[in-house]
Amino acid sequence: MKTMFARAASAVACAMIALAAPGSAQPAIPHMQMWRLDCGTIDVADLDAFSDTYLYVGQKKRLTDSCYLVRHGENYLLWDTGLPGELAGKPPLTSDGYTTSLGSRLVDQLRGIGVTPDKVNFVGISHNHFDHIGQAADFPKATLLIGAEDLEATKKSDAAARFAPWLKGGAKVQETKGDLDVFGDGSVIVLDMPGHTDGHQSLLVRLPRTGPVLLTGDLFHFTENMQKHGVPGFNADRSATLASFDRFETIAKTLKARVIIQHELRDVAKLPAFPTPAE
Repeated sequence: MKTMFARAASAVACAMIALAAPGSAQPAIPHMQMWRLDCGTIDVADLDAFSDTYLYVGQKKRLTDSCYLVRHGENYLLWDTGLPGELAGKPPLTSDGYTTSLGSRLVDQLRGIGVTPDKVNFVGISHNHFDHIGQAADFPKATLLIGAEDLEATKKSDAAARFAPWLKGGAKVQETKGDLDVFGDGSVIVLDMPGHTDGHQSLLVRLPRTGPVLLTGDLFHFTENMQKHGVPGFNADRSATLASFDRFETIAKTLKARVIIQHELRDVAKLPAFPTPAE
């Protein structure tokens, strides 16, 4: 028995040495950059909806709506697509206590850095709410990365038109279940963080100079929401939300990551203003 364990230990040691060797087959991470993009503004008339324990009664708040472009060598991942593009340049629209506005479409912003829609390889969707899928159809050649549960729910809703290139046009869809290493080298990982919706996802991007960056999706909506663990009453699953809170915060602490709450004005300023990328 001792001999068997000794041989096993020796084999593991040799494998670890091989992985650490200069000639080992570890994937090389190409040049990476990350841009924050303006995907609109949302004024919330009644913030009480963002906690089922009455944390924000009588409060109102302005939220930003941010999207992100990640360059990985010659490939591009667009994370979330913001408010509907048809709002661009028009007066603010008020509906059900939310006032939304959009300055410019994503395609126009990306044109400023030489990225046309056909250059975007992946469109990653944190979840299927209107302020995150609004301009997805502007990138019909990209592979759609979306939680399987969210895609299924969208097929049965009025929002299905936002995914027309994938639902009707035959564009490639990768339905995610669990985490997804987008490029296979650990640099960009879609994280399974259910609760806000059943297929909700966050994103981890490991930049060479900036270090790890964690994008929340709508796991949290603003700083106080994260600090007090406010669970919106409209979330799909309360217990799953709390479990995702714990996982997300543990990852952030372990990696010493820069956390970006995508709707928090103070957080989006942690990355350079467009068109300057983080690297």
